[in-house]
Amino acid sequence: MSCGVDEAGRGPVIGPMVIAGVCANRNKLIELGVRDSKKLSPKRREFLAGEIRKIADKVVVRVVEPEEIDAMREEMTINELEVRIFAEVIEKLKGDEIFVDAADVNEERFASDILSFLSYTPKIISKHKADDIYPEVSAASIVAKVERDRIIGKIAGEIGDFGSGYPADERTKEFLKEYYEEHGELPPHVRRSWKSAKRILKEKGQKRLDMF
Repeated sequence: MSCGVDEAGRGPVIGPMVIAGVCANRNKLIELGVRDSKKLSPKRREFLAGEIRKIADKVVVRVVEPEEIDAMREEMTINELEVRIFAEVIEKLKGDEIFVDAADVNEERFASDILSFLSYTPKIISKHKADDIYPEVSAASIVAKVERDRIIGKIAGEIGDFGSGYPADERTKEFLKEYYEEHGELPPHVRRSWKSAKRILKEKGQKRLDMF
């Protein structure tokens, strides 16, 4: 059984990272027209995610909340975090052949690191831009992206429009600063271990000290 694993939301300062695994017949996925989720419209992704679930032998979705990311980042890099969660998803998939989108600059090392956390020994094919190469990974990227978008929609409804959630997004930067100024703390769902969040805490905290 061949499977693909990919993530959505590795870089944002707001919201979870979602890692999905999909085991499905490659020919059926090709017939569906799966491709890298970033190259699909939201409507098309939604449709394909539903179709993928219908034909898949197995789908596993793991949501890594900001608080968990922050806790893990105290002990490891973001690449090491991905290795652990990819392994966790693969353990549940129990596929014989696993295609993964490599987070490490060294593709082989990424595969080897994942294998070290598994209780069995599948064949792992680790490639950069795997979501553009292997239909199984394209399917996983679609499922992960749709699930993360659903969660982000709920978060926006709770705390307001924060833009894309990426650190370089001007709207996101302004939102975080304005929220902190109004509430004296960062909003929920923020990855406090990210540099952009730490910077706001440092700058705003210093301003408050300067007021005394």
